[in-house]
Amino acid sequence: MVSESLVHACAGGAGGLVAMTATYPLMAISTRAAVDRSRKPGESLVQAVRTVLAEEGLLGLYDGLGSSLLGIGVSNFVYYFFFEAARDFILTSKRLTRSTTAALGTLTTLESIVAGLLAGSATAVASNPIWVVNTRQTVRTTRRTSEGAAAPVLRRLSFLATLRSIVEKDGVRALWKGIGPALVLVTNPVLQYTAFEQLKTWVLASRAAARGRAQPLRDWDYFWLGALSKLIATGITYPQIVIKARQQAISNDADRPQRANVWTAMTDVVHEEGLGGLYRGISSKLLQSILTAAILFASKERIYQMTKTLLAP
Repeated sequence: MVSESLVHACAGGAGGLVAMTATYPLMAISTRAAVDRSRKPGESLVQAVRTVLAEEGLLGLYDGLGSSLLGIGVSNFVYYFFFEAARDFILTSKRLTRSTTAALGTLTTLESIVAGLLAGSATAVASNPIWVVNTRQTVRTTRRTSEGAAAPVLRRLSFLATLRSIVEKDGVRALWKGIGPALVLVTNPVLQYTAFEQLKTWVLASRAAARGRAQPLRDWDYFWLGALSKLIATGITYPQIVIKARQQAISNDADRPQRANVWTAMTDVVHEEGLGGLYRGISSKLLQSILTAAILFASKERIYQMTKTLLAP
């Protein structure tokens, strides 16, 4: 019999692919804005899109899509697998230590945080090399010379070619650049899924109290609950997204030294660019994150139910 954790992991991975494909241009714009210091922090989303289209054409908005799909698929698979496994372990432990099974079907806020931390840490370590490759693919056409003039557009490389280039030029350790802020960003899904679970519990309880019986959530409910929970998480953790993108985008031979310490890297950005430097590209990132999370939650639940039906004896 297939385990619940595996079904959730497959559904999460497939849902992530659907969501990322639909919103990737927004992610690309956000990553470029976070890394490219020559652009104004307050540049509008529309102007950023126009700039990419004028300089690189439509394909410029999809640089790194392949590695991004691989990354989001692996990330969601690993996250959901470990989250559901941790959830099952916690609930099983509670049943073994209590004489009643009442009210043990959901996690408390603290339990959701613990499960999220374990799943997020495993995901960050496992998927970081993929996101390093994706960041290099996404920003390579926007590098500038020291005078600020546009540098020649570099030839687009495949995932494997980019991976080989990073290893040959910077060594294997470069595949884990940005792991510091990536681990800090574990709080993003923790905040997101904790908010989602608590909001979902509140909605279900409210509807049950108002209508006298339990009401299942609809696709639209998963959509707006996913969007709201992601808005909360991304708004709080965005500066770490900027730091991670910059660390992953810079080669070892770059003129600008990298700061391994997350706090020092943040203070350097504030000193050189002001507080706005920590929020470069946040408008497109928020829009992309909200849409991605909303589509992910809606599609994941539908895919989960379909998978359960297909695997049912």
